[in-house]
Amino acid sequence: MAEKGGPVLRTGRLVLRRWRDEDRAPFAELNADPRVMEHFPAPLTRAGSDALVDGFEAGFERRGFGLWALEVAATGAFIGFTGLSVPSFQAPFLPAVEIGWRLARDAWGHGYAAEAARRALAFGFEDAGLREVVSFTSVPNERSQAVMRRIGMRPDAAGAFDHPRLPAGHRLERHVLWRLDAATWRAGGAAGGGGSPAEG
Repeated sequence: MAEKGGPVLRTGRLVLRRWRDEDRAPFAELNADPRVMEHFPAPLTRAGSDALVDGFEAGFERRGFGLWALEVAATGAFIGFTGLSVPSFQAPFLPAVEIGWRLARDAWGHGYAAEAARRALAFGFEDAGLREVVSFTSVPNERSQAVMRRIGMRPDAAGAFDHPRLPAGHRLERHVLWRLDAATWRAGGAAGGGGSPAEG
């Protein structure tokens, strides 16, 4: 299958690219893994997973950036996604561009999420001209918060919010908000801080 148009981003170990049909089966397997989906309401069906891919591709067509399929350069193995998206729910800090990632469990612990996220941030600030990027996750999701810290983001304590798509009292309802602006990134925020490799 020919590569779709749009930016292909590379790091020392990874390729961030548009989605291919052959990504759908391993992505569905990733989304059905209870450990990977621990901080989401529930694992996804194959139909739900495929719908996500369709939405990711539509985002690229609309904006010229999105949630890239992520592969290991040395092997071509698909390991998940990393990239930029525009949340569609209502919250006080929106509209904004979000950075996010989701990696297969066997890809955890290698620093992949942070490595890919730094490349996506570079694209966002240098190529897309973004002024700020945010990230958010449920309070218990310490692994993702460790990645946010490593890529230079800063927590916005005043921005914590209850996710409107989750019912009141749900274990994942309360979310934390992290931010990184272009000026901070250019001053060295892209180098990130300490922290564990977490989900990548």
